[in-house]
Amino acid sequence: MFYTHPNPPASRWISVTFLQGDEADEVLALIDRDGTTAAIEHLRHWDYGEETTGAALENGYVYERIPAGSTDRTIESDGSTYALTYSTTFGYVSLLRRHPADSESELVPASRASAMQTARARPGVADTWVATRDRSASRARHGVAL
Repeated sequence: MFYTHPNPPASRWISVTFLQGDEADEVLALIDRDGTTAAIEHLRHWDYGEETTGAALENGYVYERIPAGSTDRTIESDGSTYALTYSTTFGYVSLLRRHPADSESELVPASRASAMQTARARPGVADTWVATRDRSASRARHGVAL
């Protein structure tokens, strides 16, 4: 039997990029220096449209709501298709993009989303969004659970 959400969301969120380590430090410095709008503009260069959407759908990085932990700051600009989440405590930055809810994309259950976010931030766990050189334990800061 299929479950029908009583109030289906107007849009979903797909992951455009998730950065940690030195790459995140650069964006966090940009936020401190020039603000969150500049960071969103900078990270938009990681969005390759349908290619990004396809990768997010294939890897399960599609969310009903913006995944964020208690230490995260979430910025969602009016009229923008992007949302920025970041944590200076754990040293990561994430950019998400709105995706129409009427598409046939599969949502990631909240428990799986949390586990995937944790896996992304854990040393030694491979993630297709993280460059190979950034997967080593020496580059990781902390495990993150959302």
